[in-house]
Amino acid sequence: MSDVIDEDLYERTKALLEPGDIDLNGLIVHTDLTGDEEPQLHQLTLEVGEHIAKHAGFDPVDTYVYSGNDDSEFGINQHQGRTLEDDEFIWECQQLLRDGTHDIVFYYEADADQAALVADLEAAGHRVTSVLGA
Repeated sequence: MSDVIDEDLYERTKALLEPGDIDLNGLIVHTDLTGDEEPQLHQLTLEVGEHIAKHAGFDPVDTYVYSGNDDSEFGINQHQGRTLEDDEFIWECQQLLRDGTHDIVFYYEADADQAALVADLEAAGHRVTSVLGA
C-alpha cells in the first residue's frame, strides 16, 4: 500500500471512518488538478468510483453518481455512488481543493478488496493513499 503523502488529510479521512452503522475503509486520490479543471476532476471521480464499485462486488454499469445538489445534507463537491436497482450506497467522496490542487477522499464499505483496489488505481497512474477503518 502507498505511503502517506499528506498526514493531516490522512488523519482527517481516518476520522470519517470512525465506527458507525457500517465498517468503512477509504482512500485519498491526490491530483494535480486545479480549480479550473472541473471536467477532469469529474471524470476522475467517476473512474475511481467505478473501480470501487467493481472491488465492492457491484457492476459499475448498474450504478450512478448522486451529487445531492438539491439535498441540504450534502455539501458542494460531495458525491455518492449508488446502485440503480435499489439506491444502495456504494461509496461517497469529497473533492477538496488544498494548496491549489484537488485531493479526492473516498470512503466505502470495508468488505471491498482494499489491496486490489489500491493496486488497480496505482497501476492506472493515480497517486493513492489507503486509509483503513477501525
